[in-house]
Amino acid sequence: MAVWKFDRFARSVSHLLRALETFKALGIEFVSLSEQMDTSTPTGKMVFTVLGAVAELERSLIAERVRAGLRNASAKGKTLGRPRRRVDRAKIERLRAAGQSWNKISKLLKVSRGTITRALPHAPKA
Repeated sequence: MAVWKFDRFARSVSHLLRALETFKALGIEFVSLSEQMDTSTPTGKMVFTVLGAVAELERSLIAERVRAGLRNASAKGKTLGRPRRRVDRAKIERLRAAGQSWNKISKLLKVSRGTITRALPHAPKA
């Protein structure tokens, strides 16, 4: 017996119903033992559709709340995201002029190569 989780199974009610139709075409009926639901019956299919719609609504509401929270924080002037690392551009240029490789410079300054290349946009990326 295969066990599926709804959240990994479908992203929308229409996708969920398409997956059910695909299963049915393959001769597979979906039966949930924990929810006492059997999609081989009209009632079971209706309950399955309603549960899928409720799950989709909940996912949409959570996404909207997150977006509203980000807008609110941004409006209050809060800085969002991970803070950027500050690096000394002059030191990077001195090390590079001394013949140090990009990898060596990143290890010496304890930052990633991406941080170094962002600090020196005119520098070659290789």
